[in-house]
Amino acid sequence: MTAGATQPAVRATLEDVARAAGVSLATVDRVVNRREGVRAKTVARVEAAVAKLGYRADVAAARLARGQSFRFAFVLPTGSNSFMTNLTEQVQRTADWLAGQRGFIEILHVDVFDPDVLAGALENLSPAYQGVAVIALDHPRVRAAIDELATRGVAVVTLVSDAPSSRRLRYVGIDNPAAGRTAATLMGRFLAGREGTVAVIAGSLSLRDHIERQFGFHQILSSEYPNLLALPVIEGRDDSERTRELTAALLARHADLRGIYCCGAGNRGIADALEASGRAREVVWITHELTQYTRRFLVRGTLDAIINQDPGHEARSAARVLLAHCSGESISPDQERIRIDIFLRDNLP
Repeated sequence: MTAGATQPAVRATLEDVARAAGVSLATVDRVVNRREGVRAKTVARVEAAVAKLGYRADVAAARLARGQSFRFAFVLPTGSNSFMTNLTEQVQRTADWLAGQRGFIEILHVDVFDPDVLAGALENLSPAYQGVAVIALDHPRVRAAIDELATRGVAVVTLVSDAPSSRRLRYVGIDNPAAGRTAATLMGRFLAGREGTVAVIAGSLSLRDHIERQFGFHQILSSEYPNLLALPVIEGRDDSERTRELTAALLARHADLRGIYCCGAGNRGIADALEASGRAREVVWITHELTQYTRRFLVRGTLDAIINQDPGHEARSAARVLLAHCSGESISPDQERIRIDIFLRDNLP
């Protein structure tokens, strides 16, 4: 080690606290875990030693010593949606980290567009799970299934898409109305006063995130860009072939189509239709989620902007929230806030 280098900090242990306070290890354990039976003066000495040494409990080690562990189910969509594929990969990576914290993740793939299928999957979850993270449909039966899990003492986190009137513990995802408003502002500025129509393509209007995005989009477009008329929302069910057909029909039917806002997925279909029409540089296209495909479309100029949410942050946040709840620990709200990213061709990571 070179002269002047700082020695790595050594984490204080319960034994260090006991020596500094001049008490037994058992007494320190009682004070740290807020158990009764210790005199006030002794509590004060132990707490002073904890503060002086900067002692922090090793929660994972404590769980290991107690033989305590938690199992969580992550209910994710079936299908070939690229963002959801990325999210699945990030959940798998998070599972590796969580295992060291005595938490274990199992991934279940379900058709989240079908409320009966999704609700049935939640209703039939194994009682071995202490927590669930789910891409939620805001549907009465799905809300009822979430409420039933909560009644059984199972913590539920909604991920990416929310069901806010349910008894879920927390929503982990972006502010979707704000994301839609952001897309509308970009659309209006990119089109710079041109008149015409703008298409809005959702995956499903049963998904609250898609509803909220198109609501925010219409809110800004109608109030601040009266030169642009939003067409009725159409649903592509996040399917590329279906979305390609819908986009091709829009392009054929509306000679004055100036922009396309996709608040769901199916982006490969939109790109195919735009490029086949010869209007890819004429129509402003804004979509969600940075994937291998949207990156490619952005680089070659078919796509103009991406509104993104970080799937890695969401996977880790959902796991942290569930683990903290089951362990009786606190979370940092700022750490769990999911940001809205805007990517243009010029700032791709």
